[in-house]
Amino acid sequence: MKQTSLKLLKASAYHISKRPTPQLSVKLRCNISMQSVKNTVAENLGQVVPGNALTPKDSQLSLEQVPDLSGKVAVVTGGSEGIGYGCTHTLLTHNISKLFVLSKAEDIVSDAINAIKSEMGETAANKVEWMQCDLSDWEAAGKTAFEIAKRTDRLDILINNAARGIMTAQLAKNGVDLHMATNHNGHVVLTSHLLPLLKETAKKGDKVRIVNLGSNAHQNAPKETKFESLEELNKDYGPMAQYGRTKLASILYAKYLNRHLTSQEPNILANATHPGIVETRQSSEHIKEPYPLGGYLMSHGLAPFKKDQFEGAVSTMYATAAEKSDLYLCPPAIVEQGSPQANDNELGEKLMDLTWKIVKEKTKAAQEGCPFEEY
Repeated sequence: MKQTSLKLLKASAYHISKRPTPQLSVKLRCNISMQSVKNTVAENLGQVVPGNALTPKDSQLSLEQVPDLSGKVAVVTGGSEGIGYGCTHTLLTHNISKLFVLSKAEDIVSDAINAIKSEMGETAANKVEWMQCDLSDWEAAGKTAFEIAKRTDRLDILINNAARGIMTAQLAKNGVDLHMATNHNGHVVLTSHLLPLLKETAKKGDKVRIVNLGSNAHQNAPKETKFESLEELNKDYGPMAQYGRTKLASILYAKYLNRHLTSQEPNILANATHPGIVETRQSSEHIKEPYPLGGYLMSHGLAPFKKDQFEGAVSTMYATAAEKSDLYLCPPAIVEQGSPQANDNELGEKLMDLTWKIVKEKTKAAQEGCPFEEY
């Protein structure tokens, strides 16, 4: 179990930096190495660790620096708890005009709305429209997108945050691995159905941002990952690998959108983010399902060092204002490269070819008149 805990910490604290060339002086190599360590700490830990004090000035950010969002409309999946609520709260405090929050559980949403009313008042709470949506149900995800399009004539920010965490393998009702069905495919369906609205907003001259919540845990995706078949997706590689593969998919999908969508619609920017080790139900409760002892140690042993939900939202909120696309952003505002798999464009194309194939096969009854746009 001690080994499991180390794997969990390693996955969360994963950091990639370029090796200095032999020509660099010893002093410069030491400086680069020390800054890499500082970045790793700032990216992953919080509360007792002042992230902005550890990172270069051009990578520092606080939620107070998020620009005014008056007149803008946003969608946050899983926006009623954890990192998603950190995003919801920040959007509202920066004057978002309308906010659609997608969530599976009505009771959690009720708690979130009550918290908003208590802290920010009725006016802020009235800007929030909650929509129940299980992203593993792709037909429901498509219908939710249709309903959003009926309720607003613009969409400036789409934050694909909701996710099944590090848990044992299960199948969704459609027979697809529940991690992939929820974390990746469900967000692809939602995003693709919202593309007409996103494009219309971009044509007005406004910047539109799509943000996918990735994770440094993407390095735990199986090295043999090829995204070639449903059988491959449904193979049980273990909790860490199942989760890591979906986070790899989230990053690859953001890069796919950049290649195909942003190249045609420059005002639509697509980026992926890493939130760090954050105090959420995933890291304090759900982790105990696959790893009873290791999860307990992560839940309680790391508690003083985890980021809170607002610290965990910083990199994502930076992405909602970024002027560039194709970025992998880590807290507070550090641009990282990601793993070799995350930068494999061919692997990304295979992922999306398989995604379209599986979704179309599983939702044949719902396809008539459906604007299932790839980009």
